[in-house]
Amino acid sequence: MIWLLLACTDPGSTDDSASPWTLTWADEFNGSGAIDGEKWTHDVGGDGWGNEQLEFNTDRTDNSRQEDGFLVIEAKKEDFEGNSWTSARITSANNFAQQNGRFEAKVQLPEGVGMWPAFWMLGDNYADVGWPNCGEIDILEARGQAPFTTNAALHNPGGSGGNATYESLTVEENLQDGTHLYAVEWDTDHIAWFLDERLVMTAHPASINGSWAYDHPFFLILNVAVGGNYVGPPDSSTPSSSKMFVDYVRVYERSP
Repeated sequence: MIWLLLACTDPGSTDDSASPWTLTWADEFNGSGAIDGEKWTHDVGGDGWGNEQLEFNTDRTDNSRQEDGFLVIEAKKEDFEGNSWTSARITSANNFAQQNGRFEAKVQLPEGVGMWPAFWMLGDNYADVGWPNCGEIDILEARGQAPFTTNAALHNPGGSGGNATYESLTVEENLQDGTHLYAVEWDTDHIAWFLDERLVMTAHPASINGSWAYDHPFFLILNVAVGGNYVGPPDSSTPSSSKMFVDYVRVYERSP
């Protein structure tokens, strides 16, 4: 249980001697306008992304930008390239990937039925072996119609889609009203998920559905999907513009 006790230590502490973590990569989103192209690239397209999603993901600042110290990913109801919504999906692929460590983001979730925000990772061998063989770690997934609940999941060979290893945590706070810290701590023999340092799920090679695919570096993804088979479509109550705010993303490795 030593690792769980360590998880309660603030990784952002300025006293390095008190922290089990060493920062390896971060984006504080303190710029303005377009995202940092040395850290992120856009996945552009609108073919449903394998989940019947409704949005076209663009590289426009209308849909993703740095603003007032935040990354803003904005889903907008508008006709664009044959789709009825636009949004954005940004990834650190080809810029940054890491195996093991603590991966965290401070996020305010978007509002609205049919909104599907996510902070997640894919194995950096994705282009060679495809999904789910590359592995997927969903640090945060949420449904806009369930603002008090966060979801954690693993997708891997023999345990993907509806057979993924999965857990939810429902809290008293509305996660759309302010920022909250979503994190995983990933070691050789387990991965643990946290919401504001509350444990959501722990997975071990022997406890997951399918085979362990978490022995190589993974890259980061942030996006807001609209509709799809996980959340269902927007309805008449869904606002025509819904924003996810990300205060920062930070990645650590265990200190020697």
